[in-house]
Amino acid sequence: MSPSSAISTPNHRRFFWGWLSYAFASEVFAVCSLTLFLPICLEQFARDNGYLLPDKTIPCSEAIPIAVDAGSEPGQEARCVVKLGWIWVDSASFSLYVYSASVAIQALTVISMGGVADHPPHRKLVLLGFAALGSISATLFLPLPSSSPVWPLSAILAILANVSFGASVVALNAYLPSLARSSPEVVAAKTDAERLRTESHRDSEEAAEKYQTLLSRTTSRISSQGIAIGYAAGITLLLLALVPVTLLKGSTFSLRLAIGMSGIWWAVFTIPSWLWLPGGSGVSKEVGDGNREEEQGLLSDGDSIVEPPGTPEAAGEWTIRAEVAKSWRRLAEMLHPSEIRKLRNTFWFLSAWFLLSDGFTTITSTAILFAKTTLHMPATSLVLIGAITPLSGIIGSLAWPKLQRKLGWSNLRALVALVLVAAVIPLYGCLGFVPWLKGAKFGGLTTKGEMWALAVYFGSVYGAFQSYARSVFAELIPPGEEARWYGLYSITDKSSSFFGPLVVGLIADATGNIRFAFFFLFFMLLVPVPILLGAVNVEQGRQDAARYSEEKDTSRR
Repeated sequence: MSPSSAISTPNHRRFFWGWLSYAFASEVFAVCSLTLFLPICLEQFARDNGYLLPDKTIPCSEAIPIAVDAGSEPGQEARCVVKLGWIWVDSASFSLYVYSASVAIQALTVISMGGVADHPPHRKLVLLGFAALGSISATLFLPLPSSSPVWPLSAILAILANVSFGASVVALNAYLPSLARSSPEVVAAKTDAERLRTESHRDSEEAAEKYQTLLSRTTSRISSQGIAIGYAAGITLLLLALVPVTLLKGSTFSLRLAIGMSGIWWAVFTIPSWLWLPGGSGVSKEVGDGNREEEQGLLSDGDSIVEPPGTPEAAGEWTIRAEVAKSWRRLAEMLHPSEIRKLRNTFWFLSAWFLLSDGFTTITSTAILFAKTTLHMPATSLVLIGAITPLSGIIGSLAWPKLQRKLGWSNLRALVALVLVAAVIPLYGCLGFVPWLKGAKFGGLTTKGEMWALAVYFGSVYGAFQSYARSVFAELIPPGEEARWYGLYSITDKSSSFFGPLVVGLIADATGNIRFAFFFLFFMLLVPVPILLGAVNVEQGRQDAARYSEEKDTSRR
């Protein structure tokens, strides 16, 4: 990249803070509502309208909590079911089924909108539009009581909020590669590498390797900072929500209030992103190594988009409807066997991510429901656990990169280590079935105290896991097509996350004991490890992605 094409430091700084501000705004919904208050609130909505087995005549709200032994079959009197249409569903399963439906719809939405987000003038519009829909849906929990005859609308609002969150984050993630490439130190390293290559200097290969390493670490650092600031925002709102939840003794209204607060926060703090994120204008430039680098809205006012002749954009015929149809065609093309062969390492990673994302996200919802329905922890304790988890996540997302540098690990190796550490959690829960632990005061996640330790342990792993997964994938995607590939990344995530809660819900309905789901979760975390270790070569994948982008550019000319 020539100095003239480098993004100026002030504009990069504005871009950077605009990107972080949306993480600060949206992650509050993920940390507070999606992983804590929504599962609890939906279960409570179902419980407030449900009845106890076996007679289905005594309202669940009149029941006295009965502790369930780890290894025993819980009596039916401990189970609460609600009638939806013509079927009876466990109150905990209702929450899981709603989440499962939301991520299935989210996957379809992400597929449809990925191409629109790839269009620079509309990427910001996609982010802001879904931010508005999601924040409004979360806020509407405030006027909807569980006693209302239309209480099932809570499921619709939860689905809309979750779909909007996922779709907006796809647009946000699409900014990450260009944000890292525009970092001043990365620009300087690339300029130096290109100068040495032009001069056929003997150190040119070393400089190129230094640039790739710096780009990888910068991507990881920015991603970690986004996770950390999002968790910080989530903790802040959790502590604020703890006040009404405590004063109102964990009532359904206090849970609705917490979700509504997350919607208001989401809307208010999206405003800086609206002001600072690039959008409406952009440039795709050919930079040193032939890769296309999007520099959207960050260049001088005189710069503008120059569309290739013959395209709908050049003819002024670009429409969202046409782009949605094109997105589905692109997905079919992306999943064509010939494409998979060209980007073998990228697709191997996505296959591992399919299982890993499901395992991690399902652990969060399962653990909260397990603590509420099996350990009978009060809502105030669950809120505190919800605050401890992201606090540990901040520490973990910042500490793991330091540990990585100290040990000299690649992003991929750090990711594998995090997966193995996380697999201990469901394995420990499975120990609750060991006979000699039935009468014990501790062990196998049979006591409330263990949930507090689990919150710290899981939080320190989960924050770093999200950051490293995103960073590894950023190294494997073709430059210039970030939104499309992050869309597939999100589709892979959400399509699998549809599967996990559904299976856990079926397990809970079939057995009456949600602990059996820990076996499933342990399996989901371990299976991808051999794929990451044996099939994913990041360096080769990076080269394949660059070659793929060059071939695409050549075919367009």
